[in-house]
Amino acid sequence: MLTSRQIFLQHIAQTSDLPLALEFDRALGSWMYGPKGRMLDMISGISVSNVGHSHPKIIQAVQEQITKFAHLMVYGEFVQSPQALLAKAIVDSIDLNLDNVYFLNSGTEVVELAIKLAKRYTGRQELISFRNAYHGSTHGSLSVMGDEFFKTQYRPLLSHCHSIRYNIFEDLAQITEKTAGVIVEVVQAEAGIIPGNEQWLKTLEERCREVGALLIVDEIQTGMGRLGGFSGSKLAGIHPDILLLAKGFGGGMPISALLAKKSTMSVLMNNPYLGHLTTFGGNAVCAAAALANLNVIQEEIDFDRVITLGNFLSQELTTIFEVSVRHRGLMIGVDFENVAITQKIIKKAIDFEILTDWFLFNPSTMRIGPSLNISDEDIDFFLTQMKKIKSNL
Repeated sequence: MLTSRQIFLQHIAQTSDLPLALEFDRALGSWMYGPKGRMLDMISGISVSNVGHSHPKIIQAVQEQITKFAHLMVYGEFVQSPQALLAKAIVDSIDLNLDNVYFLNSGTEVVELAIKLAKRYTGRQELISFRNAYHGSTHGSLSVMGDEFFKTQYRPLLSHCHSIRYNIFEDLAQITEKTAGVIVEVVQAEAGIIPGNEQWLKTLEERCREVGALLIVDEIQTGMGRLGGFSGSKLAGIHPDILLLAKGFGGGMPISALLAKKSTMSVLMNNPYLGHLTTFGGNAVCAAAALANLNVIQEEIDFDRVITLGNFLSQELTTIFEVSVRHRGLMIGVDFENVAITQKIIKKAIDFEILTDWFLFNPSTMRIGPSLNISDEDIDFFLTQMKKIKSNL
C-alpha cells in the first residue's frame, strides 16, 4: 500500500522541483503535528489561520451548519442565513461605507471580479497595478501582478494593464481618465513587507477620485486583524471603492469577499444580467466558519497586542540576527544578506521545530506571520530557537 508521502509525490501536482514534503495530520493553535513530530507555524498558512488552527468555535460552527445543509445555489437568489449574517457582520466590522458583498472562494477570484467590476462600472479598459505586487495566479490576476518573471511564460495576458512604482508620488500621474481601476496593497506582502506611505496612499485615493478611476484595495493578507485592525485601509485613513478579503477571512475555510457600494455592485444585475457567477462562493459551511472566525477576532483578539507583539518580535529578531526587519502588525520581513543565507536559515529552522518562509519577489527576506493569538510561551519558544539557529549558522 502506498504511503501518503508516496501518493503526494506521485499524484499531487508539484509547483517546484524540491517540495518541502513535510507531513502533518493535525494542527491545534499555533502548532502542527505529524509522524515526525511537531512544528510551530510562524506563517499561519500564509496569513490564513489568523486565530490559530482548529479553533473550537469555528469547528462548532462548521459542525452545526453541516447538519442543516452543505450547499444551495449561492449567487444572490436564495436567502441563506449564514451568508446574510456574514455579509452584515463584515460590512459592520470593516466600517468603510461599503454596504454590498459578493462572496467567492479565493483571493484570486475576488481580484478577477474586481477587474470586471471596475471595467464594467467605468466603461474603461485600463488597469493600473504596482511593481512587486501579488494579486493571484489566474489569468486576470496575473495580468495585474507586478513581477514579469511569473508572467512572461503565460502571455498574452489582459491588454491595457500597466505597473507603476509603489510609494512613488510622481508615478501617480500615470493614472488618468482612461483608467478603470487601480489595485493596491496597503502593505506589499510578497515584496517582503513594504508598507505604503500613508500620505502616498491618501494621494493615490485623491488621484483616483480626480480622474474617476475605482480604487481597489487588496487586503487579502492585510485584513482580518493582521495589521492590528479589521482593515489596513481603515488604519491608513483611505476609503476604497472596492475592498478584497480572503486568506484570514474564512478561519481556514475557502471563502473570500469583495466589498463595494450597492450602487457599484448593481452593474452586475443587467446588460448582461448574471454579470458574475459562482458555484461555491458563499457556501453555507464556509460562511458559517467565516462568521465564527470574525466573532473570534472581535471577542478574543487584542489588536493592541498584535501591534505591540509585532514591534517586540521585530526588535528581537533585529538583535538576534543583526539585520534590518520591516513590519506592520504581525506581518514581518527579516532581511538577510542574500538568498543562500535566507534559505539556510529557513531549512535549519525546520530542524528546530519552526516553520518560516520567504517572499515571492524578495527571496532573501524571511517571512514571519504567526497567528494573532499566539501565546507568550510559543513566542518565547520561537525566540529561543532563533537564537540557537543563529549560533549554529
